[in-house]
Amino acid sequence: MTAAERWDGSAVLSWLPILVMAVVAVVDLTAGPEVGFLPLVSLGPAFAGLIGTWKRTALIGAAALLLCFGLGMYDGLFDGRRGYTAMASVGGVTAAGVVAAITRKRREAELASVRSIAEVTQRVLLRPVPRSAGPLRVAVSYTSAVAEARIGGDLYEVVVSPQGVRVLIGDVQGKGLAAVETAAVVLGAFREAAHEESDLVSLVARLERSVARELQGEKFVTALLAELRSPEETVAMVNCGHPAPMLISRNGTIHFPEPPSYALPLGLGIHGGEPPQSHNVEFGPGDQLLLYTDGVTEARDGEGQFYPLEERAGLLEDDDAQVALEMLREDVVRHVSGPLHDDAAMLLLRYHPGEKRAGSARSGDRIERDHV
Repeated sequence: MTAAERWDGSAVLSWLPILVMAVVAVVDLTAGPEVGFLPLVSLGPAFAGLIGTWKRTALIGAAALLLCFGLGMYDGLFDGRRGYTAMASVGGVTAAGVVAAITRKRREAELASVRSIAEVTQRVLLRPVPRSAGPLRVAVSYTSAVAEARIGGDLYEVVVSPQGVRVLIGDVQGKGLAAVETAAVVLGAFREAAHEESDLVSLVARLERSVARELQGEKFVTALLAELRSPEETVAMVNCGHPAPMLISRNGTIHFPEPPSYALPLGLGIHGGEPPQSHNVEFGPGDQLLLYTDGVTEARDGEGQFYPLEERAGLLEDDDAQVALEMLREDVVRHVSGPLHDDAAMLLLRYHPGEKRAGSARSGDRIERDHV
């Protein structure tokens, strides 16, 4: 919705109480007192209480009382009880409208405060990632399945560590505040351990211990960890039950590198299963690696067809990584033709050996997530 459309809607609602009272007055004058339209003047302060301030509601209520009194005198209704009943009706609705307006304003203030806190939480939880990290150029996108949402259960991070550039993308089982809390645990553990653990297998084990302490029951987090050590033209990966990434080579070949065996998602390690294994994939100059959550590949159109990620890989051809990823995100939204059923996070890595920066924190060198 455009700003003009929102303004037009607000203007109509603002004038609605006055319009309603005018219509009631015309009908009452035209049809006469026998129809009994006079109490409907109370619709003016009723609508005002839903959309305006309490002062405006009281003002419109006062105008409604004057209108009711004038029409009642004109119709001769004060010779009996009908005029006084109509006045009482308007006065009662006005009082209720004032109370409703005060309550609504308080709730709007509380909601604004909650949203402000959510914005801060989002910046702590999913902080901006570096545009460049070692030989990588990085782009990120996050599309929420919930309107007005700022945070969710999908997570990502890029850390420049002594061992190389380490990347994480994950998806927490479930939704709501519990999922946000779990995502915070995983990201906090990763940001610390990425600088300390010597390899990805040890890093995954550390994350597993952190998650196991926090999660209860059968809850879990799927995750994919990647590590690039320059000048090696390979990327090491450990996959914990997460969708395989999409690798687009410099010649346009598309591949979804899967591990020799998938480790259990984080939080389910106590149930045994295959231990985490690191595997290497060729990743050199001109190659692209797209990490994503299942909210992308499981996005369905009106006919129930999943999003064809491999077929749409050509959308990532733009020289600007962020522009390319935005084009892909918009295509996912168009495919669904409505709100997504699950959050969708994407992290695009491009190998550019000429890059000199390593996660510089200069102004403009970090990118916020996209949010819809």
